[in-house]
Amino acid sequence: MSRVLVIGAGGVGSVAIHKMAMNADVFSHITLASRTLSKCDAIADSVKARTGVTIETAQIDADDVAATTALIRAVKPALVVNLALPYQDLNVMDACLAAGVHYMDTANYEPRDEAKFEYSWQWAYQDRFKKAGLMALLGSGFDPGVTSVFATWTKKHLLDRIDTLDILDCNGGDTGLPFATNFNPEINIREVTAPSRHWENGQWIEGPALSHKQVFDFDQVGPRNMYLMYHEELESLAKFYPEIKRIRFWMTFGDSYLKHLEVLENVGMTRIEPMMFQGREIIPIEFLKALLPEPASLGPITKGKTNIGTIATGVKDGQTKTVYVNNICDHEAAYAETGNQAVSYTTGVPAMIGAALILTGQWTGEGVFNMEQMDPDPFMDMLNKHGLPWQARELDAPLAF
Repeated sequence: MSRVLVIGAGGVGSVAIHKMAMNADVFSHITLASRTLSKCDAIADSVKARTGVTIETAQIDADDVAATTALIRAVKPALVVNLALPYQDLNVMDACLAAGVHYMDTANYEPRDEAKFEYSWQWAYQDRFKKAGLMALLGSGFDPGVTSVFATWTKKHLLDRIDTLDILDCNGGDTGLPFATNFNPEINIREVTAPSRHWENGQWIEGPALSHKQVFDFDQVGPRNMYLMYHEELESLAKFYPEIKRIRFWMTFGDSYLKHLEVLENVGMTRIEPMMFQGREIIPIEFLKALLPEPASLGPITKGKTNIGTIATGVKDGQTKTVYVNNICDHEAAYAETGNQAVSYTTGVPAMIGAALILTGQWTGEGVFNMEQMDPDPFMDMLNKHGLPWQARELDAPLAF
């Protein structure tokens, strides 16, 4: 049994904490910390009511490395699970190094003043974590996270070589609202409005945001428009599987979402550059975030399902094969179990699983690691046991696009 400190009290943090409390044989002592203590206390109350487990709470500004280091030393966890904003990843990593504690997150670092997310900043910590004898595990969410494990498991069990890999992320949930984001609005909009990029024949191919659309019929959701986007696991997959000729990421969006996003972008509300308003400096996208519904509040009104998976084409025993590995998650079932909708659930559960595998010694190492570098089998087993069952099947042919 181990002590763990979780930083971040949004929807993902809430799910992770609930699932950790449901696995008290691994997580013997849980502390949840966030900038807003009342959010931590509300999650603690829900955990107590649902599981009977008492968790500790604390207030912390994760931008303050010294304060975060002091909190880690006070809590004495075996692992820090960083579920705060991606802007804060490096600060939390610095605090873990100072306190001598293992680190894990679900999303890679990006600077506040530039909509650019890549692993270079965190990979640069490799020598420091290795020298300290500590492990830093990056991206133990769904995408990145589960999708990378799906690819690794496919390579280990289903294909001798992967030639093309497509990640398909469909949220078929409906809130009934004209415009709402299913995770942090600021991060969501920065991600969606960034230029598309995919890996092909050893180089990055870039294009305008949301300019390449395909229709795919998702099981238990139906046909949906999905758009080519850049997503961080493309970078790590390209690094650890250099034989893959093409890697793409697709995400579905409804027409209403795209219409609102286009208008907001046209009037400047998605800008990340500071501007003066009534004598004070504001950042438009941060103001927009304050106007939009809090994603953690969407659980009671979200209906429908998510369907996220990987389609890989390659060779097995000299024969070309295409295999599809995916998970389907029900928003209402996720809410009934943890009080959060499925988008938070599909990230929070893998966060718990990654943490459990580190704490139980099934995943070990010194340095900075991505999910593709770990043995996929125990992770895949735990997905089935803890609420995210997956399916694998062979398709008749590769994707036609």
